[in-house]
Amino acid sequence: MQLQTGAEAPQFHLADADMVAFSLAAQRGKKNIVLYFYPKDDTPGCTMEANEFSALEEEFAGLDTLVVGISRDDCLSHASFRDKYGLSVVLLADTESSVCKKYGVLYDKEVDGHKKVSIQRSTFVIDKSGKIRHALYAVHAHGHAQEVLNLIKEMK
Repeated sequence: MQLQTGAEAPQFHLADADMVAFSLAAQRGKKNIVLYFYPKDDTPGCTMEANEFSALEEEFAGLDTLVVGISRDDCLSHASFRDKYGLSVVLLADTESSVCKKYGVLYDKEVDGHKKVSIQRSTFVIDKSGKIRHALYAVHAHGHAQEVLNLIKEMK
């Protein structure tokens, strides 16, 4: 089930790359959140997307916006990925796929004749009140960070 614009963003708690708990509810009233889901740490498209979001960190911060990436990789994988590329985005570990399910980003993918569950690259722009302002499914990595920044700039 895909989430719609205007819906309340599903709440969650996950550990980040430093194994520190991150709570979406704790950001309410403070920051807009760009919540992006990506398939796997240190793969070409995911690295490009994370680097592009990191490169725009100051512009997002200037708009009271925190960029948060989620995949099913664990905290150690996230720490290696972050450190290898000098990423500034917050990376959260959803090893049980619980948040992926809440946001409707999982799909069946066929690999070598076997079905495998994967994350569909998707992004949600959540405003300070906790509402989803944009629900973007099946996005392309290249140029996506700039597109999302433009959406944030248009928010009132």
